Amino acid sequence: MANPVENVPLLDVNRDNLPYRDEFIEALTGVVDSGRFLFGPDVVELENEVAAYSEVDNAVGCASGSDALLLAMMALNIGPGDEVIVPSFTFFASVSCITRLGATPVFVDIRPDTFNIDAEKIEAAITPRTKAIIPVHLFGQCAEIDRICQIACTHDLIVVEDAAQAIGAAYHSRPAGSWGLIGCFSFYPTKNLGGMGDGGMLTSLDPATADRLRLFAGHGMRPRYYHKVVGINSRLDTFQAAVLRVKLRHLPDAVQSRQTIAARYDRWLSEAGVVAEDRLVLPYQDPSAFHVWNQYALRVPGGRRDELRAHLSDRSVGSEIYYPVPVHAQECYRDLNFDHSGLVETKKACAEILNLPIFPSMTESEQRRVVDVVASFYSASARMVA
Repeated sequence: MANPVENVPLLDVNRDNLPYRDEFIEALTGVVDSGRFLFGPDVVELENEVAAYSEVDNAVGCASGSDALLLAMMALNIGPGDEVIVPSFTFFASVSCITRLGATPVFVDIRPDTFNIDAEKIEAAITPRTKAIIPVHLFGQCAEIDRICQIACTHDLIVVEDAAQAIGAAYHSRPAGSWGLIGCFSFYPTKNLGGMGDGGMLTSLDPATADRLRLFAGHGMRPRYYHKVVGINSRLDTFQAAVLRVKLRHLPDAVQSRQTIAARYDRWLSEAGVVAEDRLVLPYQDPSAFHVWNQYALRVPGGRRDELRAHLSDRSVGSEIYYPVPVHAQECYRDLNFDHSGLVETKKACAEILNLPIFPSMTESEQRRVVDVVASFYSASARMVA
């Protein structure tokens, strides 16, 4: 029987949210009736719930995942003359939080399998000016955070986890955001725990660090109109917190759905005969990691990534490239003298990566359509060669 599905979106936030519509309305009505649009009880409760979920003692809400990273750097007094080790294969905010404070990012290459920073290449990048390491838990899979923390401890460095894409992920059964001094999360609507606008959260096992983060997030003001430090205005509003509390209750089920879809992709793409070193390389799952699959990231070698993406688009199947340009090569940094000679795997990933649709409400029929279209691309290529 032919697959009746023709259009497959990259994601469908509305469909994912629809089952919880009544819960959202009830929660938002409570906020409206309370009039506590900032600093409402839902914010405090969400902080407590995210802390518990991440197995830490403290969590601090803020306005976005980007702000979370910036606040972490500010609270650590990162500034001119300091260096922070970070991958270049990541979203821009992982690096802009360093440069906007006048510090210098030192780029370390990624592993070719997980796309996360290569822990074994970190020590060579450490200098007397190094103050911190920002490992990014990309696409929902933790970096080798145990090894990274060992290296940081040996050299008296601070680890700030960029877990924007990885809430619920874990390494050796320990949650993302609980390994470093600070964990940074994003609640952008497309994240596994996504709000209805921007939002973010910082986690820490250390109460003094959490208190300092909260101070910087509130203009450095304590008490009111008395400013101890130069902070920023970065608050998680009560509407977002109310929505996120609803979704947090359903997050384990959403993660399970993503894991099921990822496993089905692995199986179906393999059965379709398109998985090979010179065709498609499936995502690698570190056996020590609990992967929450914010993205399903293929490698398309041989310079054919853009052809395959065009083939998908022509047949109304969504896809995306995360990320086509490494951060060190972005236009805004063209006048900065970054050493990118060692970023071989970073550059290769940017040329080969392709992300297929994955979202909790995705149907088997939609997924079969994606696989069929991918398979048809290689079948057509084989016919042309023949």
